[in-house]
Amino acid sequence: MTSIIKFHCLSGAGDESPPCYVLQVDEFKFLLDCGWDEKFDMDFIKELKRHVNSIDAVLLSHSDPLHLGALPYAVGQLGLNCPIYATLPIYKMGQMFMYDLYQSHKNVSEFDLFTLDDVDTAFDRITQLKYNQSVDMKGKGLGLRITPLPAGHLLGGTVWRIAAPGEEDIVYAPDFNHKKERHLNGCEIEKIMRPSLLLLGAMNADYVQQRRRLRDEKLMTTILSTLRGGGSVLVCTDTAGRVLELAHMLDQLWRNKDSGLVAYSLLLLSNVSYNVVEFAKSQIEWMSDKLTRAFEGARSNPFALRHLQLCHSVVEVTRTPGPKVVLASFPDLETGFARDLFLQWAPNSQNSIVLTARTSPGTLARDLIEKGGDRTIELTVRRRVRLEGAELEEFMQQRVKVNNSVKEETGGISSDSESEGELEMCVVTGKHDIPVRGDARPAGCFKSNKRHHAMYPCTEERARADDYGEIIRPEDYRLAEVVDAEGEIRDVPPAPTHTQEPEEEITEIPSKCITATKQLQVKASIQYIELEGRCDGESLLRVVAAAKPRAVVALRAGPTALATLKKHCDSEGIEKVFTPGRGDTVDATTESHIYQVKLTDSVMCGLSWRSAGDAELAWLSAVVAQPRTRDTPSEEVADVEMMSLEAAEGVPHGAWFVNSVRLSELRAALARNGLGAEFSAGALECCNGTIAIRRLENGRVALEGVLSEEYFKVRELLYDQFAIV
Repeated sequence: MTSIIKFHCLSGAGDESPPCYVLQVDEFKFLLDCGWDEKFDMDFIKELKRHVNSIDAVLLSHSDPLHLGALPYAVGQLGLNCPIYATLPIYKMGQMFMYDLYQSHKNVSEFDLFTLDDVDTAFDRITQLKYNQSVDMKGKGLGLRITPLPAGHLLGGTVWRIAAPGEEDIVYAPDFNHKKERHLNGCEIEKIMRPSLLLLGAMNADYVQQRRRLRDEKLMTTILSTLRGGGSVLVCTDTAGRVLELAHMLDQLWRNKDSGLVAYSLLLLSNVSYNVVEFAKSQIEWMSDKLTRAFEGARSNPFALRHLQLCHSVVEVTRTPGPKVVLASFPDLETGFARDLFLQWAPNSQNSIVLTARTSPGTLARDLIEKGGDRTIELTVRRRVRLEGAELEEFMQQRVKVNNSVKEETGGISSDSESEGELEMCVVTGKHDIPVRGDARPAGCFKSNKRHHAMYPCTEERARADDYGEIIRPEDYRLAEVVDAEGEIRDVPPAPTHTQEPEEEITEIPSKCITATKQLQVKASIQYIELEGRCDGESLLRVVAAAKPRAVVALRAGPTALATLKKHCDSEGIEKVFTPGRGDTVDATTESHIYQVKLTDSVMCGLSWRSAGDAELAWLSAVVAQPRTRDTPSEEVADVEMMSLEAAEGVPHGAWFVNSVRLSELRAALARNGLGAEFSAGALECCNGTIAIRRLENGRVALEGVLSEEYFKVRELLYDQFAIV
């Protein structure tokens, strides 16, 4: 059975925008990735909103914001409510990516596109899978099966194989790497052979990649020359993806005493650096065979990084003396600690800035890669500063008003609607109080309160001294306010004291966000060392030639890369190569003459079903009716009206016998009913040779014999072998 396959590109087609696609297989719709760019493009969100209610399942391929950045917004703000499938590392590391992204923006702006609760809600819906674990879809997706395969790009990165009804396989491979790395195995190319449709990330189709040995030597030379010259090195990397490869490689260099790096500091800076390393320690089974064998044999965890110092604020980096190497997020330099350090270190010619990824066009990192340094650039500097003076007083007055209004609503005296002149007794229960049952009423002249009142009020006595008699001073337990050199707040607020009432607890440091334009003189050395972990152009084309797909859809590629891929596919005999643009829909159905029609209720009610093995058959006489037009709101996706079938009246048809009868099976059926039969000269004779059943040259079965009671009984048994419609 051939499926109708349609592929709609919400984003990530014809350019380098983040991948987000709707794959429709018959009536079932997959959302393939849900990425967001560094600028949080809302035009893409408007397109996603039109489809969000029709999505049946979400497949995530990688853990970085490029592939799942818009997922918290889609779940929290757009109401995406369907199963989400990803591997365990994508679940763990994806949360770290989104936590770091949220906190980085929250540190410098009033970020409100999504909250940490939205992140948790979205990731709680993820069904965690292992590699090669197949899952069958249900409902409208009956017959569909999804299987995650290793991609080799990020930890837990996935190439999805979608098995459609029949013999059609769809492979979704937006980013993959066939080469083995220090902490990851390569993509298993043999498992993506001969798919019916290959959804291929073709951004690197024309990219010539530097050899790994030369790339590592360049990084090592840059680090050594900068540190020995008295400068520091900023390596702009991601939160929990490619940073693992970098951290493992640099820690190995630091362990080598001959490298001359032991005297310098190696730091990992992000809001979640501790959690990232701890998660990496617990996911060794997802890493390369070399690391797995080392862990199983010597029980040495490769991510017990002895020379890597974990930092969570710029102040911790500043306090580290001497030249240093800092791995900081994010690689685009649009936000995060990498941007903060860039603003501080770029004016110093002794420092080096290492860019590890080609981020989206328009980002600061992309601009530095294309135009280099040694120039003056204009940057928008955003920061969060503490309120002072009149602004702080106004904030505190507003807070007092809010607290007073809350007290009046929750603890004030209210009047009963039936008798306003009488006084109600208000009793506030404590956390551990035992309330009176609803049928118990207090004695006295007061009316009962609508809320429960305490039977045994529990009063918690606050400790004034510790176990050794020392007086407890709450101010000794406050967390220090960590403020960097420019007055920016980078740490958590102070803990509430024991003497504060719950309504008066300070939950955040009073602050505001300010924006300024700054002329920055970039004197530091700018080095682009590609550490993305993707296939280069030559390897990508070889993988396509080896996979031999019947059709290819090229994704996330510019015009030059698309032309290179299309030319290669033509030389390999791949006729169907689709190069859609953003917003386009590709009809990738294998068969050319296949249409989708809707069966109306009137047609279904008039069918007479007959059993044929495990299936049921019915004869249908109908005519095709044109689809009806209807108005659809612009904000919702319009269901494409299909042509329908309507019952055709007065159309006669003869009886059709459905089955291929074997004479041996018919002989067994006759024997069960007491009619002996034997084969003679290629025919099945029964009833003492008076009835013969033979197979004709055209495949049909002929019944010959004398009309008798036995004849009609044999004919009835013969008819029972067919489904007659």
